[in-house]
Amino acid sequence: MGYNIKIDAFEGPMDLLLHLINRLEIDIYDIPMADITDQYLGYIHTMQHLELDVASEYLVMAATLLAIKSKMLLPKHEDEMIDEDGEIFEEDPRDELVEKLLEYKKYKNAAEEFKGMEQERSLMFTKPPSDLSVYVKEAESDKQELNISLYDMLGALQKLLRRQKIQKPLYTKVTKQEISIEKRMDEIKIELRSIKGKKSFFELFSIPVKEHIVITFMAVLELMKLNEIIVEQEGNFSEIMIAAKEGVEPVGSY
Repeated sequence: MGYNIKIDAFEGPMDLLLHLINRLEIDIYDIPMADITDQYLGYIHTMQHLELDVASEYLVMAATLLAIKSKMLLPKHEDEMIDEDGEIFEEDPRDELVEKLLEYKKYKNAAEEFKGMEQERSLMFTKPPSDLSVYVKEAESDKQELNISLYDMLGALQKLLRRQKIQKPLYTKVTKQEISIEKRMDEIKIELRSIKGKKSFFELFSIPVKEHIVITFMAVLELMKLNEIIVEQEGNFSEIMIAAKEGVEPVGSY
């Protein structure tokens, strides 16, 4: 069966490319097409492995990256590099992609700036000032500052799939689903509360079965969206840690 989950941080292929460029600390004006294409295709394959509907725009971008990568591998003939004035020039097949990325980054930064201005304006009231310090403290104590995006979670899942060697096609029979996402969410909350500390993302996948891995991953994403768990990562490529959030009790009614 397919699972449809909408994550606000999932903004399209350009957003994924910028994420990979920042994560790998790549110069946007000198993109290594072989590396970035492999990384991009890895994320697409992971999304397909989860049976998520991959939008056509992601596949179009994948085809574009492969085309650019192919052009860069082709030998260049000197007679094709001479312009009308007889001067030698070399056309870079990455130029159009770089231009689009810079344009997208400009509008993305502008959107974030406008969002900050909107939040700042929303703090202005026409009524006389009231003492809201109690409510502010409660809100700050409940707020979780996430430094982890959906792409980071997909990257962690890629590592898990490589470790357990289940990326190859599996031949299975269609069987009745034994556990729902809601029940798995409760199990994760109970498991995290029992240890009274942090647990590695990989330790949640104790059963090396595709169906269990997919449902567990979906349950973690849903708990993150509902702000019912704490997810932390000290830096790029470091291990993702998960902990229970205080005051969040499992439902236990499934």
